[in-house]
Amino acid sequence: MVDLDEAIVARFESHGESFEILIDPKVVQKMKDGKEVDLLENMVIDTIFKNAKKGTRAPEEKIKEIFGTTDPTVVARQIILKGEVQLTTEQRKIMQENKKKRIVEYIARNAMNPQTGAPHPPTRIETAMEEARVHIDPFKSVEAQVPMVMDALRPLIPIRFDKIRIAVKVSGEDYGRCYEDFKHFGKIMKEEWQKDGSWIGVVEMPAGLQTEFLEKISNKTHGEAETKIVKQAI
Repeated sequence: MVDLDEAIVARFESHGESFEILIDPKVVQKMKDGKEVDLLENMVIDTIFKNAKKGTRAPEEKIKEIFGTTDPTVVARQIILKGEVQLTTEQRKIMQENKKKRIVEYIARNAMNPQTGAPHPPTRIETAMEEARVHIDPFKSVEAQVPMVMDALRPLIPIRFDKIRIAVKVSGEDYGRCYEDFKHFGKIMKEEWQKDGSWIGVVEMPAGLQTEFLEKISNKTHGEAETKIVKQAI
C-alpha cells in the first residue's frame, strides 16, 4: 500500500455518480503507458469512495451497477483509465519532467540531422523543445507525443527519423566481445566470415545510435575494428 501523503485522487463520474480511489501517481503513469501493475500494492486502501477526501464510500449497489463488479482492482483500473486524475503542482511538474526526458531520449536515439548524417545531441533537442515551448502531457505516452514534438522542432533544427547501416569488420577474437552489441544496437542485415578468420557484417540501427555504437565497438576492439557507413538518410 502507498502512503496517504504520496497518493493522488483518481475520479470517474457516470450516471450522476462519482467514484474515487487514492492511488500512487507513478502507477497511473505506468497504466497510461500500457504497463501491467499491481493495483492493490499501490492504493492507499482497497476502497472505492464517493468522496475520498471526506472518506465517504461509494454504495456497493452503485459500483455494481456502473462497473458490473465490486472487485476493487477491476473498478480501480477503470477509474484510472477512463476517469480524471488530480495532481498537485509538484507532482505534475515531476511527471512532466520525467516524460520530457524520455521523449528527448527517444528522439535522440532515432533521429538524425539530414544535412550532416549525424545524430542530434540530447541537449540540442531539449533546447529546441524549450524554444518551441512544447507542452508535455504527463499522462500521454512517449510515442503519442513524439509526432507533435517533431513538428515543433523541424522549423528550428534540421531533423528527421531514419535508420542507418554500418559495415563492421572485426577479428575472430573481437567478434565474441562485440556480437551482443551488434544485436543490441540494431539488426544484423548480413554477415560472413573471411578466410583470415575475421568477421564482416552490416548492422542497421536508428540513426541516433551511430556515435554510441562506433565508440563502444572501438573501445571493445581497442580501435582495431574497421567501420564504414554504407547507408545514410535518403
